[in-house]
Amino acid sequence: MPVMLMLISLIAIIIIKGSDSISGYSHIILLVSAAFAIVLSAATRSFSKESIRNGFRRSARQIMPAIPLLFLIAAISTTWLLSGVVPTLIEYGLNVLNPTLFLVTTCAVCALVSVLTGSSWSTIATIGVAFIGIGKIMGYEEGWIAGAIISGAYFGDKVSPLSDTTVIASSSCGVDLFDHIRYLMLTAIPAMAIALTVFFCVGLFSGPEMSESHTTDIINALHNTFNITPLTLVIPLVVIVLIILRVRTIYTLAVGSALGIAGIFVFQPKILNMIEGNSLHTAWDHIVATLSILWNETSLSTGDTNLDSFVSTGGITGMLPTVLLVTCAMIFGGALLGTGMLKVIAMAFTRRLSKRSSIVGATVSSGLVLNCCTADQYLSIIIGSNMYRDVYDRYSFEPRLLSRTLEDSVSVTSVLIPWNSCGITQSTVLGVATLTYLPFCVFNILSPLMSMLMAWTGFKIPQMVPAPGVRRV
Repeated sequence: MPVMLMLISLIAIIIIKGSDSISGYSHIILLVSAAFAIVLSAATRSFSKESIRNGFRRSARQIMPAIPLLFLIAAISTTWLLSGVVPTLIEYGLNVLNPTLFLVTTCAVCALVSVLTGSSWSTIATIGVAFIGIGKIMGYEEGWIAGAIISGAYFGDKVSPLSDTTVIASSSCGVDLFDHIRYLMLTAIPAMAIALTVFFCVGLFSGPEMSESHTTDIINALHNTFNITPLTLVIPLVVIVLIILRVRTIYTLAVGSALGIAGIFVFQPKILNMIEGNSLHTAWDHIVATLSILWNETSLSTGDTNLDSFVSTGGITGMLPTVLLVTCAMIFGGALLGTGMLKVIAMAFTRRLSKRSSIVGATVSSGLVLNCCTADQYLSIIIGSNMYRDVYDRYSFEPRLLSRTLEDSVSVTSVLIPWNSCGITQSTVLGVATLTYLPFCVFNILSPLMSMLMAWTGFKIPQMVPAPGVRRV
């Protein structure tokens, strides 16, 4: 009932107010749905204070670590723009990238970086931000740009041995990591090949044509505002090295933010004067200016109206609504866990399973529902593996089929749900609403469908020696 209340309320908001309004109401709907779950539990006399505490504790343990990361991502977005990192990447991108091949190139590059780093969040928060700026300036719709970025980043995150979701999915199902990745490739590669083909065709047949004079005007506006130099690219290079070395994400983002702050003073001193005037005389003035830049919204005048909207930053205050939404999602997930309603949902999915296609289809459906209910991909993977491990064992299916199906249905779809921590974060980082980019995330949409197609055909889905009394399906 609380899940239905939440979904019906969100659909009503979309119909009445439009999809852009969903972020303004999501936190209220999540809190009301969480309260309804607790009230319903008390009314049915299944309420337990200890269970509620455990549910909230479990949900908080998974989601709370994302909050400092969100603040650091806001700091990186601000400092990398004002230090000249993003403007430099935009100029190089405009000079090098072919507008016709922009989407397919964006998807492929994000996939490569994400495979090497094992992190979709880091990929999107760094080069993804640069690509969104380049694409907008070229004239692409923001939905297509974000779709290409997210498709590539989540492909890399899904198949990289460095990815935390890949490790969790394999370990929670008792599967060797590289066996899991090899089996995952059977669905990931076809889905990615189709995605790249779609992005190529969109660029080929409906991509915008950018005149040389327009490109020149934008590059001149960038040079008039920023000091464009390849030295600024040392900052993202250091961050990529830290990611490859498996330094903890929070430390990597903190270093990236610190380098971005230093880059503002070293490479862009005139930016400080534009923002703060000529009032920076003492060390204290510089500290106050830095804190103001990190905290407040900042806007710059470049002489090009299209560019002005891109070089404005929201700062940490711009991330506060996202943090509020993540917190409300955590409360909703904790309420469902604590009241035991999530367990009831799980039983409804697993009660009458018997055939291969229905088992995999139920796993995919459960993954989507869990992503909606828990608002966290890690929690959804762990719960999903516990839900279905016995079912797959009962019908003699290999554990790697379960781990692959969970990745296909949980990891890549979390970013498509507006109140999931992934959807909240990526929409904020890219500045594109979740429901705006959702139809264009070709890889993310195809992955669960590909998993069900493989189950329907039986391709590369062997069964182990069946347990006594269990027939093959």
